[in-house]
Amino acid sequence: MPDARRTDAVLLLVALVWGSSYLSAQTATAVLPVLVVLFARYALSAAACLALVAADRRSAPWTRDEIRIGLPLGVTQAAILVVETYGVAHTSAANAGLIISLTIVITPLLDRTGRGGGLPPAFYAAAGVCLLAVGLLMSGNGFHAPRSGDLLMLGAAVIRAGHVALVGRLTAGRAIRPLRLTTVQTLVGTALFLAPASGDLPALVHVGAAGWAQLLYLALFCSVFAFLAQTWAVQRTSASRASLLLGTEPIWAAAVGITLAGDHFTPLTGLGAVLMLTGTYWGQAVERAHRTATGLPPAPPEGPAGPTAPPTAPAPPTTPTAV
Repeated sequence: MPDARRTDAVLLLVALVWGSSYLSAQTATAVLPVLVVLFARYALSAAACLALVAADRRSAPWTRDEIRIGLPLGVTQAAILVVETYGVAHTSAANAGLIISLTIVITPLLDRTGRGGGLPPAFYAAAGVCLLAVGLLMSGNGFHAPRSGDLLMLGAAVIRAGHVALVGRLTAGRAIRPLRLTTVQTLVGTALFLAPASGDLPALVHVGAAGWAQLLYLALFCSVFAFLAQTWAVQRTSASRASLLLGTEPIWAAAVGITLAGDHFTPLTGLGAVLMLTGTYWGQAVERAHRTATGLPPAPPEGPAGPTAPPTAPAPPTTPTAV
């Protein structure tokens, strides 16, 4: 398989894994308290990251920046997962994946690092399309008051956008190894959720093989594997191409929810899904063109829906491939 196609396949696999994470989280929270699910996901991810760091014996010691920056980012990442996991427990997996994709449009509004002037009007028009899409997705089988899970996913999208903007601000101009930064964040999350979840931790003993399979999938595949695979792939392609492929995450979330979880696909939700994807891709294209016109560096792909962050150390130069 040619290198370009191999890279595209890896990015699509990452998008598929992230898209399936909403159903996995929904399934896990059906048999375990949300805080226990979060603690187990963080603890398993931290153990895997520490093992990978220990295996890389040729790597240099931890730097002060990796620890100092990882601490606050670990707190904001934990905030994302709290709101997101409670949200997915009270809405459909398809809605969760589509609403969280608002992050792509919200992030440029919060990220003022090195921006020359405001965003063009077309970007706000794209954001308006996304808001209309959210209204249609919340309507479900008919217009009614938004469900609590939908509103929580909206909140998670805002918090995640703020987290991504903070990652860019704190790591600008610093050579930080993504695996080390992620390890710090997972350790912070493990520490934060240990006390709140401690009273219900005995439930893990009785969760059964299926529940542990969901927890391991969330930690090892949706977090650690997806992060490392994303890092590997982004270093071998252009940021625009990576963003396009990773942007298919809500499509996979909807497909998994409809085929495996029995989520209903009505004309309203179908229209909402189309508008959401249209608005996010349109907004992303407008923001990318604005960066090019103002001479700003291209933005990296958005980070995963898990206790990890997008690549923050400058990637080696790559030759952009044709879409």
